Amino acid sequence: MLVARRRVPPGSQSSLREANRARLVESLKRHGRLTQVELAGSTGLSPATVSNIVKELTASGVLHTSFTSRSGRRATLVSLARQLGLVAGVHYSSRQLHIAIADATRTIVSQTTLPLPIDHRADAELDRLAILLGELMETLGGSVSELLAVGLALPAPIDPRTGMVSTPGLLRGWEGIDVAASLTARIGRPVFVDSEANLGGLAEAREGEGRSAASSVFIRIGHSISAGLVVGGDLFHGVNGKAGQIGHVTIDENGPICRCSNRGCLETYAGGPALLSLFPPSEGMLRLSDLLQAADDGDGSARRVIADAGRHIGIAAASLCNLFDPELIVVGGELAQAGEILMAPMRHSLERTALPAAAGLPEVVAASFGEWAETRGAIAIALDQVTVASDVIAVTA
Repeated sequence: MLVARRRVPPGSQSSLREANRARLVESLKRHGRLTQVELAGSTGLSPATVSNIVKELTASGVLHTSFTSRSGRRATLVSLARQLGLVAGVHYSSRQLHIAIADATRTIVSQTTLPLPIDHRADAELDRLAILLGELMETLGGSVSELLAVGLALPAPIDPRTGMVSTPGLLRGWEGIDVAASLTARIGRPVFVDSEANLGGLAEAREGEGRSAASSVFIRIGHSISAGLVVGGDLFHGVNGKAGQIGHVTIDENGPICRCSNRGCLETYAGGPALLSLFPPSEGMLRLSDLLQAADDGDGSARRVIADAGRHIGIAAASLCNLFDPELIVVGGELAQAGEILMAPMRHSLERTALPAAAGLPEVVAASFGEWAETRGAIAIALDQVTVASDVIAVTA
């Protein structure tokens, strides 16, 4: 439930207490669960202040505490209380739709996955999504009207100023549409949209492999290739939302025509359709899952195609490292399921072509959340926008 925020005089003791509570809750919204010691570090508050706030907000039902063991010592683990409400995370990839409902602690309470036609369109898919969200909420004994917010990931860069796909040709059928406003009109709930690579990167930075890194890159490799750039836990979008589009870095200016209308982009050498096109129709390589299965079964051709893709991606990643200089590279997307078949050649190309550094090059690791990383990032941006927790705090002040 949303309640009016109580006004307190700026600079007063009450104002300071409310600001400290809000800072603590905001940290939990970003990180999910933290110990009291970690909360003190993330908020800059003293351990005593954190302890007092946690006791107060636990008693008022805003926070939930439990006990854990860290480095052999008992610690108090703090999270937002589940009764604060539910949010939805949605991910449209090129070929699949993932939907998850989560509570304020980021615990998934319901989820589903459905196949998508390769040329899916906004009008039909948003109509279907509205129905699916309603069905998922009904299984939980509620309705869409009870969702606090919806986060949505799309396989294209999103202009943060307009909420629309920022580059023509990258997601036909979705261009020129304010997706957030269009879905809000269907379900009556606030919606927040970003690219799949950005949201995959956000999930990994907030609660996955990139959690301890000051800066990280999430490279998503599947039907398309893109990257999300994260600094200090926040996404870097660029002016038009195109930051991190390494799938459209030119590998060969005389190469094949790309869907973006340029020649020789990385995607034309290492994207899903390019890899599958290397096999004759008789071999039945119709989806990346077919290629991955063949590689897992030991097929030499499949393994070579994936390794070559890794080499190309490593060269593009080296350029990204020279420009962005991240601490960590996290590899996700469907092709990341190939594991070291993909990542070993990628590391080799990165080491061979990136500008050396005294501290060494970024570590390259697999994503923590597999095919659900982008959906978890969508949940994260929905929670970032939810004000109910802060409003509850205002009542308890």
